[in-house]
Amino acid sequence: MQVTVGRIGRPHGIRGDVVVGVRTDEPAARFAVGARLDTDPPGKGPLTVAAVRWQSGELIVRFKGIKDRTVAGELGGTWLIIDSAGLAPLDDPDEFRDHELVGLTVRTVAGLVVGKVTDVRHHGQDLLAIKPASASPHRAGPEILVPFVKAIVTDVDIAGGTLVIDPPPGLLNLEEAE
Repeated sequence: MQVTVGRIGRPHGIRGDVVVGVRTDEPAARFAVGARLDTDPPGKGPLTVAAVRWQSGELIVRFKGIKDRTVAGELGGTWLIIDSAGLAPLDDPDEFRDHELVGLTVRTVAGLVVGKVTDVRHHGQDLLAIKPASASPHRAGPEILVPFVKAIVTDVDIAGGTLVIDPPPGLLNLEEAE
C-alpha cells in the first residue's frame, strides 16, 4: 500500500529547494538525506532527498537533480509517497499509523455501525474523520469527527477491520448526518 508522507509546495530560494507540507509523524525518517520517495503523479519522480532543513516551522527539501527554482516550481502540488511495506513495525500495541485506520468500520460498543474512517487529522488532538454509514456513497455528506483517545476509542482491530467507540452523549448526532 502506498502511504502519503508529504506534498511539495512552492519553491524556496533559487537553488531548487522546495517547501514540503509534511503528512507523516516521522519526518526525520521519511525525509532523511538519501531517502527515495515515489510521486503522484508518477512522472515527477522518484525523487531522492539531497538536503533537508527546518526553517520557520516549514520543511525545506532539496532533491537530487533539481538545481534551480524553475524546475523546483514544476514539482509544486506533487504528492510524495512511500510503500508501507518498508515501514518498521511500531513497538507500542496501542499506536497505529494513519493508513492502518483509514477504511476501518466504526461501531459503537452497543454494536451500532457508525460508518468508515476516511481520514486521521492531527490538529492539536488526533481526530478520526468518519463518513456516516447513512450517507450516500454518491455524495460527500457530513462527516463525524471523533477524538482518538482511549476513553472513546475502546478497541482497534486492524486485522478484523473494525474500530469500536464508546461515544459520550451528543458526540454522534447521527440523525443530523442523514
